[in-house]
Amino acid sequence: MRRWMRALVLACGVSTFTGCIIPIYSALPQRRAEQLIYTSENLRMLVQEWERFWFLDQPDHMSPYRVHGGVI
Repeated sequence: MRRWMRALVLACGVSTFTGCIIPIYSALPQRRAEQLIYTSENLRMLVQEWERFWFLDQPDHMSPYRVHGGVI
């Protein structure tokens, strides 16, 4: 019984140091770098999409100074 308890405690301890049980990214360095780039690009696009949805990327018409809106 003690042997099983020790094995269980050891398994719980080792699993907490390795991160997730199922890894998100590949173990191969080249493939992992590619996956990280894709993830960061998707998060960057999420911010741009959010600004476009709420019209935050449009010019502000409530500015205190006059801006020329036509083609110069």
